[in-house]
Amino acid sequence: MMFTSQMIQIFAIVLGKDSRRVTEALLREGVMQFINISEVDGEKPEIQSDAKPRASLSEISDLRKRIEVFLHTGGIIPSAPSETDLTNRISVNIEKEKNHLDLIASERESLRERQRVIQQEILKLEDIRKQVELYGIGLSDIPLHAKHSFISMQTGTLPVSHARQLEDDLKDFPSLNIALGKEKDIAHYLLISMKRDTEQIGKILLKAGWTQIELPNELQSVKEDVFKELSVKLDKLIDEQKTFETKANDLIKREEKYLRDIWVNLRVNELFDIIQTNFKSSSRTVIFSGWLPLSKKKKLTETIERASENRCYLEWNEVQSKDIIADQVPVQFNNPKILAPFQMLVSNFGVPQYGTIDPTPFVMPVYLLMFGIMFADIGQGFVLSLLGILGVRFLKNNEQKKGLCDLSWLVFWCGLSSILFGALFGSFFGMGLFKPLWFDFHGIISGHSSGNSVIKDVFDILSITLYFGISVIFLGLLFNWINMIRTGKWMELFFDKGGIFGGWIYAGGIYIASYMVGHNYKEFPPGIIMFVLVGLPSLLIFIKEPYHYLKHTSGHSDKNFNVFTILTFFMQWIVELLEIFSGYLSNTLSFMRVAGLGIAHVCLMISFFTLAEMTSGIGSVLILILGNILVIGLEGLTAGIQALRLNYYEFFTKFFHGTGKLYTPISLGNSLN
Repeated sequence: MMFTSQMIQIFAIVLGKDSRRVTEALLREGVMQFINISEVDGEKPEIQSDAKPRASLSEISDLRKRIEVFLHTGGIIPSAPSETDLTNRISVNIEKEKNHLDLIASERESLRERQRVIQQEILKLEDIRKQVELYGIGLSDIPLHAKHSFISMQTGTLPVSHARQLEDDLKDFPSLNIALGKEKDIAHYLLISMKRDTEQIGKILLKAGWTQIELPNELQSVKEDVFKELSVKLDKLIDEQKTFETKANDLIKREEKYLRDIWVNLRVNELFDIIQTNFKSSSRTVIFSGWLPLSKKKKLTETIERASENRCYLEWNEVQSKDIIADQVPVQFNNPKILAPFQMLVSNFGVPQYGTIDPTPFVMPVYLLMFGIMFADIGQGFVLSLLGILGVRFLKNNEQKKGLCDLSWLVFWCGLSSILFGALFGSFFGMGLFKPLWFDFHGIISGHSSGNSVIKDVFDILSITLYFGISVIFLGLLFNWINMIRTGKWMELFFDKGGIFGGWIYAGGIYIASYMVGHNYKEFPPGIIMFVLVGLPSLLIFIKEPYHYLKHTSGHSDKNFNVFTILTFFMQWIVELLEIFSGYLSNTLSFMRVAGLGIAHVCLMISFFTLAEMTSGIGSVLILILGNILVIGLEGLTAGIQALRLNYYEFFTKFFHGTGKLYTPISLGNSLN
């Protein structure tokens, strides 16, 4: 668990006639991360083909993604293929399926286009209704009383035969055209529009044969409530739009089975072809190679031998072997499921190099200790744990939201840490309802007794976080030394700023600082001790630059050694020492923010209790409830971010480079983009 899974490389040769069965067997097992042998050799890969010509990989992939988009618009997430789907794999008629999708797309687009038209009409009428609502209208007095209204209203007549044309011409403008009545072949209309469109609408009215008139008295009482007319028309358009939305969704649901079946078959064929793009083929044989966990070696051997009827040659190469193809070994995390949220934190920073330490098991206690100190409260921690459990319950079956599910588990664990430290510090929703098991954090900040003979004031709390930070930094240095030894970087093991000499200086600095504190900042340790603790390793680090110079200039006669070279050595040495001293000092002091945020958390709760005491009754209760909600949201987020920052920049940077390549085998459950 401290290290990633041990990997092994396979080099295999099978007969061309067995390539299809072998490919299916490899896809069914789903444990190989392939190496494209043709790319290694610098040659173009030759892909085995079936008896009948098949569509290209890019065509299959594009069509699958297009179907995926259709399904997603209907809220449908296609399930990964199964072994049954692989067994029933058939070739896909790309042109036929494209044509079918085009028909679906065309029908859906026509529905969407109608929705867009209706939406434009809704926006236009809402614009007018807003103006009517602001200024009002009076039909008995057509000129509006509000001088600053943006609405223009006019009544007039036009031939009934021109009415439809007028409505079509006005579609591009926010307007409301209300029929007031008819006299033979002449229609009376009330037209409401925006003043800014007066010129364009005037041209349309002229074209329609519009004659402006005063509103007849007998029609004023019929259409006096224009606002109601607007609302009715808007409601009708909204209902119509919902109808088209339902039709668009029903279209996808109607085609769901077809789309799912084609998607699954395309995905199987896509994975099949991806595997074969990594094959190198001759007239009779197929060669392939790849990485897999050592624990899968026996089963994969049996699978390939069975699929090829023992007509195969398999060669296994350990990571250290000189016969391996490609240099970078993929990394498979080897952590129990309980560590999934903390593995997410590690992988967000990077993937460890193969053979180096996976920090995930150590991130869990370090992160939770930091979070607990910064956010110590039994009640608030219980709320966090409850939120985490609810998140897991709603997200655990959704593969597309696995990251959010892991985040919910992280919130749950942070809540448990808060409960633990809340019990140690005696805090329940900011109140001291329980006797603290360790010391009273709230009591110290409030100026009362802590109930502990060792932890008495804020400086003692700061000391706890400093000691914790020193421990974390030394753990990071130890991991760095282990990684250097495992990867054979012996020079860096001693002379790197995170190497043994750098750690020696840091330990010496810690001792000197502790000695000075113990002597009231009035005395340094004896000179010989200071030289051994800090001076000697500092001098030894000077060897680093001359060594690198000799290593890189050996065999190059054009490289001249002179006084400037020596000065360069001294300058680089001084810069290195400055980085070591200032870097370790800032790294250590950074952990004081753990105590700082813990103090801020307590101070916020004290502030809300003070405000609550200034009121009474329901007001006091509301202040405490809102205060706790604010603290849980704001302080919880801040504590989580700061704990993550300290892990990344004060712990990981000591040993973790994050340049590894994640193990991503091709399997039926592969997540393809």
